[in-house]
Amino acid sequence: MTARLRILRWAVTLLAAVTATACATGGGVPGTPRPHAAGPTAATTIPSPSARSEAEEHASAVASCVRASLTGMDERTRAGQLFVVGVPATGPGPTESAVLGRYGLGGVFLVGRGRGGVDGVAHVADAVQRVGTAAAHGVGLFVAADQEGGEVQVLSGPGFSDMPSAAVQGRWPPDRLRAAASQWGRELRAAGVNLNLAPVGDVLSARLGAANAPIGRFDRAFGTDPATVAAHVTAFVQGMQDAGVATTVKHFPGLGRVTGNTDFSAGVTDAETSPNDPALGPFGAAVRAGTTFVMSSSATYPRLDPAHRAVFSPAALRGLVRGTLGFSGLIVSDDLGRAQEVAAVPVGERAVDFLAAGGDVVLTADPNTVQPMVDAVVDRAHRDPGFADAVAASERRVLTAKADRGLLPCGAAPR
Repeated sequence: MTARLRILRWAVTLLAAVTATACATGGGVPGTPRPHAAGPTAATTIPSPSARSEAEEHASAVASCVRASLTGMDERTRAGQLFVVGVPATGPGPTESAVLGRYGLGGVFLVGRGRGGVDGVAHVADAVQRVGTAAAHGVGLFVAADQEGGEVQVLSGPGFSDMPSAAVQGRWPPDRLRAAASQWGRELRAAGVNLNLAPVGDVLSARLGAANAPIGRFDRAFGTDPATVAAHVTAFVQGMQDAGVATTVKHFPGLGRVTGNTDFSAGVTDAETSPNDPALGPFGAAVRAGTTFVMSSSATYPRLDPAHRAVFSPAALRGLVRGTLGFSGLIVSDDLGRAQEVAAVPVGERAVDFLAAGGDVVLTADPNTVQPMVDAVVDRAHRDPGFADAVAASERRVLTAKADRGLLPCGAAPR
């Protein structure tokens, strides 16, 4: 990490702490930072005026670059930045290529299995970057993959390690996991993948075990204890960051207590998780570690919001993720394209309802859903000024995160 970026991140951390001191005391999630906790201690070092000046200068440059990039796009291209679409790990077909060329998509995620090794994946990543960057007027894409380990390792072949499952990783000391995650991250970077749709922050119910279809059946959890999961989530996020790869902690507020898999079942419900549940602790740990994305589950949590699935819930996204966890990064949906859990919801409404609830980036495994989703978002923004403001804020957050990854054309990458 370069000196200026360290200064900027330090300054942002200090500002958050000072802001917290001015707030009234509020509730929090066990194992997570309370958003209204006390400010810095006497041991905190105050940055010099020159350090603050450099941090402010860089932040101003990033903001200017974001504004310039957005100004160069029409409204549909700006809206396209809020979508990440599935592309075969072996390369885009005609449908995916057409969608990439028409909309300035925020990114792609590689689906299926890519067994061609680092060089093969790099060829695919380069191809989608060329098409997508041209459509987005020079703004690069997040290229993502589910690279958790075990049965959920999309990319393999020469140059990629054989990653053990999260259940195995959870038995390692955290420092060993951080070192391994750094190596796995370097492999992703070499392949042109800049975003990992991992780690899983879900705490597996010991009672359910393998009867938990989305997590336990595939050994995707670091453990059944919130503290163990939090420590290993932190290590995984830090290791990926060491390699320059962004992370996505998932599936907030957790899928460790359900039996059904939202990809293949509807009506998946967790009747136990509450706003102050210790099982939310690993998500707070990921936020503290600096995760770029938090992914929302599409299951229903009656003790959090009986009226909405989590992915469409202001109480879950604005209330808990933004409020209680204090997350200022990007909230991404679980799949809203092919998942059975949302199949009964009209396609356009899925995107609108997620963004209206406080989400930023719609993930869809079905490229055919992009057009009706973008159409619905643009139409709603024309009719609803409040929604338009929320969409504009999400667009700025997406491009600010891309600036941190060197994906903007105006030179505001970290220095």
